[in-house]
Amino acid sequence: MDETVNGKAGAPLRSGRNGDAGKSQFAKRAGDFFFFNLARFFAVLTLCTLVGIILSLVISSWPSIQRFGFAFLWTSEWNPPMERFGALIPIYGTLVTSLIALIIAVPVSFGIALFLTELSPVWLRRPLGVAIELLAAIPSIVYGMWGLLVFAPIFSQYVQPLISGTLGQIPLVGALFKGPPLGIGLLSAGIILAIMVIPFIASVMRDVFEITPAMIKESAYGVGATTWEVVWNVVLPYTKVGVVGGIMLGLGRALGETMAVTFVIGNTNFLNDVSLFQPGNSITSALANEFAEAGQGLHTAALIELGLILFLITFVVLAFSKLLLARLAAGEGTKT
Repeated sequence: MDETVNGKAGAPLRSGRNGDAGKSQFAKRAGDFFFFNLARFFAVLTLCTLVGIILSLVISSWPSIQRFGFAFLWTSEWNPPMERFGALIPIYGTLVTSLIALIIAVPVSFGIALFLTELSPVWLRRPLGVAIELLAAIPSIVYGMWGLLVFAPIFSQYVQPLISGTLGQIPLVGALFKGPPLGIGLLSAGIILAIMVIPFIASVMRDVFEITPAMIKESAYGVGATTWEVVWNVVLPYTKVGVVGGIMLGLGRALGETMAVTFVIGNTNFLNDVSLFQPGNSITSALANEFAEAGQGLHTAALIELGLILFLITFVVLAFSKLLLARLAAGEGTKT
């Protein structure tokens, strides 16, 4: 009797538990299915947006592509009234100013990150780190106004004559530093870009330097290594992927910067010599200056083709960085 009662009483309980477990499993599967497809939707949406941007640039610039072909890349003439356009000077200005920015910013950022992680007193480390991060929050137009109104006059009066009198006298290299000290030009734009990208590169380098295990560094110090040897032989090999990523982040910012470059590059479409003192133009500054005033037709198509070229340059830079990181990873694998 008790067994029958217990059996009858126990069966519904077991059935209820199984039902609840089944519902719970179904809810989990439904949640996983929903989350998976939602994440996939956003991934596909991002890819479709990228493809849409590329297609819109190609379609809008197609009249210019048909008219000038590949000669658009190495033609220096830019004459809207005569509808003759070439991208050589904007491409040259974009690449040169970005290269100058990297040449200046990478060693300075490395020194800042090294000081903050290995040499700085504890009481100075946090305030200095915050100050560097605040530089990244300054709008680019403020950098441009400061560059035009403050930096350019000082640079033309004191720095450019000094550079011309020293580096300008070196054979071959001196051709890069000759010309009148105007204060604005390719070199000035590159320096302003360097000041802008230093906070980004330095912050990334500092963060990746800090993730190096303290035991590894202490072991190196324990066998008599100097601070430089620890950083060069221990920290950099351990964090090389993050360091390269920070440099690529800075390069991407330099390639796409608009307003700061527009203020100080000079905005001229003439390429008289290779001097970095000469005014020039970049893709972003050309777009900022002319797009609002360009009429429908070949002029607008040429400007949009400049945007397409900038997109391709950025893509090549990112692809090169990925290949570089892959080679570094492969080399590390062969060592191990």
